[in-house]
Amino acid sequence: MSELTIERRPLYGIGTVSRLTGLKPDTLRMWERRYGLGATLKSNSGRRQYTQGDVEHLQMVAALVKKGTRIGEIAAAEKKTLTAMLRPSSGADVAMPAPKPTIAFIGSTLCDWLDQHQSCLAGVDALLLRSPVEQLSGEEFTEMMPGCDAAVLFFTHLNHSSLARARELKQLPGLHKVIIACHTAGKAVADQARREGYVTLDFPPESEQLAFELSYIAAAKLTARGASNLGHLVQARPRETTSQQLSAAAAMNVDLQCECPRHLAQLVESLATFESYSADCASDSWADAALHARIYALTAQARWLMERALQAVLDDHPLQFSEALARVEPLATAGPV
Repeated sequence: MSELTIERRPLYGIGTVSRLTGLKPDTLRMWERRYGLGATLKSNSGRRQYTQGDVEHLQMVAALVKKGTRIGEIAAAEKKTLTAMLRPSSGADVAMPAPKPTIAFIGSTLCDWLDQHQSCLAGVDALLLRSPVEQLSGEEFTEMMPGCDAAVLFFTHLNHSSLARARELKQLPGLHKVIIACHTAGKAVADQARREGYVTLDFPPESEQLAFELSYIAAAKLTARGASNLGHLVQARPRETTSQQLSAAAAMNVDLQCECPRHLAQLVESLATFESYSADCASDSWADAALHARIYALTAQARWLMERALQAVLDDHPLQFSEALARVEPLATAGPV
């Protein structure tokens, strides 16, 4: 047990924490010195390294101070106390960023890969354990990683024994989702895992695919808390095309035998419209909210993929696209559709 060590990711420097909390670096240093409200970790060179939990705690304290609460009155308060003070019924009327899901990543190979792909962890509070899944008991998991919403497990080969191990962890209280990453897997056991609701990823995974799966976990966490407007639940893909660019792409078929630009532009526009619609859908129950969150997430992903496909076509015809864009620009409405 003593040999198992949890590493937290992502880690933030004081400049990033200043931006996320609205507190000046000097204020952060003073609060650490006077009240112990500082970074959990420090680098080998002595730089402060704030965890996601540190940031969320400071955001709550900063929000209450902004509303007039004295820092000395809440500096030692626990998170549940600060949360209660920030509820609308308390009169604080403070808008707080949604808490990020806590996700455990287990396996040295997986953790080593994440060291090189930390952008995947931007939307989560990650706990890294560089030990084989087989060596971690359910009791140790619960003790070392309390409050985890999901876990990502690495197996060199997914077989019936490793699937049974995943089942054991999935039964732990509060663990709502388990993702399995593996180098190889037998077809029968992989099919069985998917039927039981596990997400299976070939290792190494596509970083964007893993980031999408983690975003969906964040959506599920928020819908479980009763959110009804789904536009903010999933980490949205940024729009990569403007209305002018889509109009220009649709007009390019007059210059090209290939009609891919027109078809792709129409697909992007239709998906963007439905994406906005699904984000605004009201939900009367958790099941309804979860369904709409999944629809929104998948539609955003599809729209983004079609934009990437359109960009690939446009990159092959830069001159024709520039000419088409020049024709439609005076008539189009500026800004993203």
